[in-house]
Amino acid sequence: MKLHTKYHGEIDVKEDDILKFEQGIPGFLDEKQFVLLPLEENDWFLILQSITTPELGFVVTDPFLFTNEYDFELDSGSVELLELSSEKDVKVLTILTMKITLKESTANLQAPIIINLANNKAKQVILNDRDYQTKHLIFAQSEQAGKE
Repeated sequence: MKLHTKYHGEIDVKEDDILKFEQGIPGFLDEKQFVLLPLEENDWFLILQSITTPELGFVVTDPFLFTNEYDFELDSGSVELLELSSEKDVKVLTILTMKITLKESTANLQAPIIINLANNKAKQVILNDRDYQTKHLIFAQSEQAGKE
C-alpha cells in the first residue's frame, strides 16, 4: 500500500507492518493505525507515522537506550487489550520532543508506547509513577555519569 508520510515522502508499506492502536493515542483518538519507519541518519530514532494523516509522525526511541533504570509494571487492562502472553513479545517506545540540539531533546517516560510484536496491537499507556516525567532529558543520565 502507498503511504504519504511526514518525513519519508511517499513509500510502500506492508499490511503486516501496521500497528493497531484500538483506542488511538491520547490527543489523537481517531488515529488508530501507524507504522514504524527508520530514520536513515540515526538508528536510535524511528518515526511512528500515521497511516491516515501524512502530517502526523512522532519521533520515538527505545527508552532503554538512554536509561537503565526505566522500570514499570503494565496494568492488567493493557495486558488484556494488547493480548500479551509473553514478555519477549513486548516492545517499549517513548515519544520524543525534539529540540534544536539533541542535548535539549526530551522523552515522555510517563506515557510509553507498548507494542505486542506477536499481533501488532499497540497502546500508549499513562503511568502513575511520579519518577517518570513527560519531559525527561534524553542524555541527562550520560551527563551525570561523566561528572562522577
